[in-house]
Amino acid sequence: MSPHATKDVNGVESAASGQSPFPAPPKFENPLDQRQYLKERLTLGFRIFAKMGFDEGQAASLVAGHITVRDPIDPTTFWVNPFGVAWPLLRSSDLIRVDHSGQIVEGGPVRLLNVAAYMIHSAVHTARPDVNAVAHAHSTHGRAFATLGRNLDTITQDNCSFYNDLAHYDSFGGIVLGPEEGFRIAKALGQKKAAILANHGLMTCGGSVEACVFWFMSLERCCQVQLLADAAAGGRGSETVKISDEEAEYTYQTLGSERAGWFSAKPAFDLMAHESGHEYRM
Repeated sequence: MSPHATKDVNGVESAASGQSPFPAPPKFENPLDQRQYLKERLTLGFRIFAKMGFDEGQAASLVAGHITVRDPIDPTTFWVNPFGVAWPLLRSSDLIRVDHSGQIVEGGPVRLLNVAAYMIHSAVHTARPDVNAVAHAHSTHGRAFATLGRNLDTITQDNCSFYNDLAHYDSFGGIVLGPEEGFRIAKALGQKKAAILANHGLMTCGGSVEACVFWFMSLERCCQVQLLADAAAGGRGSETVKISDEEAEYTYQTLGSERAGWFSAKPAFDLMAHESGHEYRM
């Protein structure tokens, strides 16, 4: 840590008084400390997803969503939620670590792996060494928009965060129980940070858990706004007004970066850490 810096309760470094107050992700000298921190952030991510309703409050949906983070000590493995454990109650000690062959190498008391989670996330983590976190869930508006066979229009400032950075996977291969579908999804994602999976849902990725989670929340809201805007425009017999490519690109440079995603997520993670107390870290 720099001599003029301080850290908040989550270990996030920012400059002291008189210096720039803009925060930055923490850095670790001890990889074991980094691992624990990432597990805690992943746990908060699940609790945020639950609060947003992405688990729908039903036991069945607990098998239909997942967030993963790459392990900093063995980057060929990643941490994921165990099969069927309620997201609002998830703790860092509940997470399981999975290797490249789908074997659970360590983790909490419930060592059940969602095969679909492994197939999708393993393929993305393998194809994208720049990505540390991947999220997928069957959110309501994401699912609805995924039935339309199209990508988002650039109609709002928030949509600009995904300008030329949102893929559309136009095939539905059923429940992902084999590696081929995961590979196809990863190929469709390419170098983009998000994808709409036809007749399925949404997927986002990022260099941090925070950015990954924020992009998912933002993409879900963008799908909701698009559905509302299209319905309103259609009712008037008109079309939505689109943002120009030049303006969208300019806005993307400010709102669409990894750092912007991390910073935008920070308030939600701070609030969830406050609401959860120390329990999520156990």
